[in-house]
Amino acid sequence: MLVTRIEFLRLARQGVLAIGLFAVFASPTITRAQSDPLPSWNDTAPKAAIVAFVEKVTRAGSSDFVPEPERMAVFDNDGTLWVEHPMYTQLAFALDRVKTLAPQHPEWKDVQPFKAVLEGDMKTVAASGEKGLLQLLMVTHAGMTVDDFQKVVTDWLSSARDPRFNRPYTELAYQPMVELLAYLRANGFKTFIVSGGGVEFMRPWTEKVYGVPPEQVIGSSIKTEFRMQDDTPTLYRLPEVNFIDDKAGKPVGINQQIGRRPIAAFGNSDGDLEMLQWTTMAGAPARLGVLVHHTDEEREYAYDRNTEFGRLDKALDAASITGWTVIDMKADWKKIFKD
Repeated sequence: MLVTRIEFLRLARQGVLAIGLFAVFASPTITRAQSDPLPSWNDTAPKAAIVAFVEKVTRAGSSDFVPEPERMAVFDNDGTLWVEHPMYTQLAFALDRVKTLAPQHPEWKDVQPFKAVLEGDMKTVAASGEKGLLQLLMVTHAGMTVDDFQKVVTDWLSSARDPRFNRPYTELAYQPMVELLAYLRANGFKTFIVSGGGVEFMRPWTEKVYGVPPEQVIGSSIKTEFRMQDDTPTLYRLPEVNFIDDKAGKPVGINQQIGRRPIAAFGNSDGDLEMLQWTTMAGAPARLGVLVHHTDEEREYAYDRNTEFGRLDKALDAASITGWTVIDMKADWKKIFKD
């Protein structure tokens, strides 16, 4: 029997509808999973606050509605998106680089803080303070092109393992925060990383791990200059500080590179205090400030006011005054890392 074109289209539409209805009713677990944008979060107050904020700023006609071009969300990295204990990952990278480069510098055996690094004397390394750490960073992060440095970082991350979890550092991103980044982007937000860590250290891997492209990463930097090497244009990294993207530097970096005040900010330490203040204490439209509080020593770490890395003291006090949401990792997250 011949079927007319109109009849064929009618039957096709009915078939598509039937398949769709069958999928909905035959797979209730799938539809439920899709309806929860944050499946690794417990149904506690922080999750509810985040979802409520997103819904009101994206609801057209609402007094809190924010147009998509203005939906900017900024995230600290260390301790907010991935592990920062027992030390910042970039510091672990610098220490390994000292050991790798040591054969080219026999004088380091007698010069601090290099001597302490080679001997595994972390107490002396810590005692060298900001000056000593800066020496380590300049030696291990400069004296090469931007491309060469990013290759060194990529190669190191492919083989280095966290000492406690014995997993690549890039597998120690917090799964609930990865979901949150995706949830915000699905609702028209543009997500940025704003970190005290080195911008060129983060850019090679943030897109793969977090879905944040390199042009949306703001961080500390050293000076670079344009050079021609073998008729090839390059950017060469110099052993001089250019910008420190931490504490009061974070709002400055956001303003310089984004040009818009964010409406949501996520951090975990006093280094993020000014970023959260600048984001949330500006009046309308609706704004969200969130702190990640490390409370789970079994699955990750527990620390706040008394720690060298990621101290949460002043910002924690400010949260109770400003109304910022505080995430209790132990109570509010079903899991810490991706299985």
